[in-house]
Amino acid sequence: MSELVKWFEKRRESKAMSIMQRHLALTVTAVEDLERAIKAAVNLNDKEAKAAIDRVISSEREADKLRRLVMTELAEGELPSTDREDLMHLMKRVDMVADSSRESTRVLSAISMRDVPESLREAAVKMAEGTKECVTALRRAISRMAEKPEEALQAADEVERLEEKVDDLFEKSRQLLGTEKGLAVGIAVLMNELYGSIETAADWCEDACDQLRVIIIRR
Repeated sequence: MSELVKWFEKRRESKAMSIMQRHLALTVTAVEDLERAIKAAVNLNDKEAKAAIDRVISSEREADKLRRLVMTELAEGELPSTDREDLMHLMKRVDMVADSSRESTRVLSAISMRDVPESLREAAVKMAEGTKECVTALRRAISRMAEKPEEALQAADEVERLEEKVDDLFEKSRQLLGTEKGLAVGIAVLMNELYGSIETAADWCEDACDQLRVIIIRR
């Protein structure tokens, strides 16, 4: 077991650990609100979509502040440099999930769903739902890293399987774009960007789990 995991076991109540848990919770919230925003937009509920988008923005900004705070805490701590870098890499990857969720809302805000065929709308919803499942499993993996590393690795494997499903949905979504007749070029471009940014959030979940595995099995 790595020295970093041992450090976790001894310092579960440390300031850095507390901040990391808050950061992870905000990341999950950002993805959940992204899903809500997409569903509201698909249902042509502009007011609800905007409210959800605003929450994503707020969560991403707060998560970014917490990431910087954790970096400061770790820099001033007692961990060996390699372990400190491992943990920083994990934090950065989790933070990119929130960043990608924020990017998805930027694209979503530019799309008039009234001009988007139902099949393309539904594709976005399914991808958002899949990404939410990914980040939920990621949270479970990281939360169990200290107490039950074996379960953390199992949850990491689940994230990988869920991310593959999102990849499949992404491929199917682009195929739909290619076969949809009479779709305005601008809408096609924006929907493709939306699908891509959602898929990127799921990718970062998988990347974070790869780093989690490094932490658990390094030593």
